[in-house]
Amino acid sequence: MVDPMTSGRVVLAATPIGNPGDASDRLRQVLETADIVAAEDTRRVRSLAAALEVTIGGRVMSFFEHNEAGRVPQLLDRVRSGDVVAVVTDAGMPAVSDPGYSLVVACIEAGLPVTCLPGPSAVTTALVLSGLPVDRFCFDGFPPRRAGRRRTWLARLATEERTCVFFESPHRLADTLAEAAEVLGPDRRAAVCRELTKTYEEVLRGTLAELAERTADGVLGEIVVVLDGADAESSEAALEDLVEIVEERVEAGERLKDACAAVSEGSSLTKRDLYQAVLAARAEAE
Repeated sequence: MVDPMTSGRVVLAATPIGNPGDASDRLRQVLETADIVAAEDTRRVRSLAAALEVTIGGRVMSFFEHNEAGRVPQLLDRVRSGDVVAVVTDAGMPAVSDPGYSLVVACIEAGLPVTCLPGPSAVTTALVLSGLPVDRFCFDGFPPRRAGRRRTWLARLATEERTCVFFESPHRLADTLAEAAEVLGPDRRAAVCRELTKTYEEVLRGTLAELAERTADGVLGEIVVVLDGADAESSEAALEDLVEIVEERVEAGERLKDACAAVSEGSSLTKRDLYQAVLAARAEAE
């Protein structure tokens, strides 16, 4: 077993997603002993340390979306010199829709040790609370912000038979759910998980149409959405939608193969399957 407290390595350390009581003893130890604590928000990691009644022993360094690329070479140099670099984000596991991925890749390419202190995850917490199937699932980060791209993203999910988990900001949630009801069907089941492990934790369960209505006036807090997988009938309807999106792109001047590749990306379909579906639809229309 790798000891994450030995020198010269990166340690990805999961932090509580809400309740400080979920912090592990190993997280406490690495905060006290790491030479560098690379934090998404330096103020929040100091607040967490105070809540855990531990003293951060090393240097606290900011490590967030807009400075991540510049920080990676510095952190690699510190690892090469024998330092332990602990990476923490505001909540949950580093690198999962949070800073950390580029550092992991850089360590692997440089042959430098990287390990992980497992812990709380909003993804799996929401999944098991949703009441939806958990045997097969996928995680899709944040939906696109622009309505057109978001609609295409939803159309790709329409053929996904696994339960899908994604994050959403509270001020975009109602629009995303309303569009999901249009694209995926109003009766598709879902769950909106809010403020997980915190004082005002809430899980709303129902159809997309019901959830869109219940959140129309706005919600607060950190949001995770869990979406039921597609059945065979809805998958067939969704394929028709994807074919239509491809044809729209072709009419706009894009090559058919390029359009199929772009539209199939992120869906359960391969670009070849979508290409064949377009050709079949054209043949049927003749």
